[in-house]
Amino acid sequence: MDRKSFLKSGHMPSLISGFLYFDVSFMIWNLLGPLAVIIMNDYPMDAAQKANLVALPVLGGSVLRLVLGYLTDRFGPKRTGMIGMALTFIPLVWGWLAVSSLSQLYIVALMLGIAGASFAAALPLASRWYPPEYQGLAMGIAGAGNSGTVFATLFANRIAQHFGSWHVVFGIAIIPLLIVFLIFAFTAKDGPTQVAPRRLADYGRVLKQRDTWLFCLFYSVTFGGFVGMSNYLTIFFNTQYGLDPVRAADFTTLCVIAGSFFRPVGGWLADKLGGLRMLMLLYGVVAIMMACVSTLPPLALITVLLFIGMMGLGMGNGSVFQLVPLRFKHEVGIITGIVGAAGGLGGYILPKILGNLKQSVGSYTPGFLILSGIALLCIIVIFAFQGSWKRSWIGSGGKARGADAAVGS
Repeated sequence: MDRKSFLKSGHMPSLISGFLYFDVSFMIWNLLGPLAVIIMNDYPMDAAQKANLVALPVLGGSVLRLVLGYLTDRFGPKRTGMIGMALTFIPLVWGWLAVSSLSQLYIVALMLGIAGASFAAALPLASRWYPPEYQGLAMGIAGAGNSGTVFATLFANRIAQHFGSWHVVFGIAIIPLLIVFLIFAFTAKDGPTQVAPRRLADYGRVLKQRDTWLFCLFYSVTFGGFVGMSNYLTIFFNTQYGLDPVRAADFTTLCVIAGSFFRPVGGWLADKLGGLRMLMLLYGVVAIMMACVSTLPPLALITVLLFIGMMGLGMGNGSVFQLVPLRFKHEVGIITGIVGAAGGLGGYILPKILGNLKQSVGSYTPGFLILSGIALLCIIVIFAFQGSWKRSWIGSGGKARGADAAVGS
């Protein structure tokens, strides 16, 4: 890659702003994952209830991404991002000062989905500044904001134990959100390739296309798998291996680092090797790792397996969004919201699978085997449809619109 060419091809302050917005939003979105094992001291919960608590923010983010995707196309990603951050202050203040019951905490958890919806504004902010040959890298850099999960898993429980209250964590999280809000307001700019405002009917037309649903499947596994595992692993380490809240969150952090910091690598490799080829490889890795994890081996080994599996999921995120702007060039905002919502649904379903099966059969083994099977299903789907994708993404006269790079020709 020509580094100078990449730097000149877009708007670096907007790319950095998108990353920071995504980063702080992911930190806030994932707060309840590590905190759940401390919160249960105040509100005792069974395995299914704990899974529900950490899954609700993901469900909220999934639904609200559709809303922010629509607003992004209508008002631009900068204005939409500022609205999203402003609304995110509400659940933080409530969690800090007013929550007094598990039912109230469930509402706060759902409202934390506002932060998760940042995806629908942050990625178009980056995408609309960069040409097709740099889409994978630009989207990967902006999307690496999912590294904010690392801050949640690394510091949330330590702060809670230091101050003797998990409520304080919500209050402290307001500080970085305010800083990023100001940076975003003064440095981000909407890109030169803004699309015309879309109507709700446009979403319906996109949803009628087969490829929309296939991309939703792919992203529900990569992004959904990353978010779902990030939120649930602290509970898993605490329940399965008896680790205290801080140690359980530290082991989760090791795994989350892999998924977070390898996302840009996935986007870059997808630009070079082909997004579909990369996805098939990564789904294979994830399927193998999840099958091995289902045997519930010793702590050291399972951490290595989850590290590799999360790395594959993170790299897969970059690969999926290398393909999206190529296939849906004029509907990036809409498809970002739809596919992002599907990713959120995947992140909601994963803890429910693991937690509910743990509650019903007393073991995590069936849950991890199901996750392995879903990854294998994605490989089969890509293998079945990649030929038609290659033909449809090549324009008249044989001029490729990024298709050869996408399919790895």
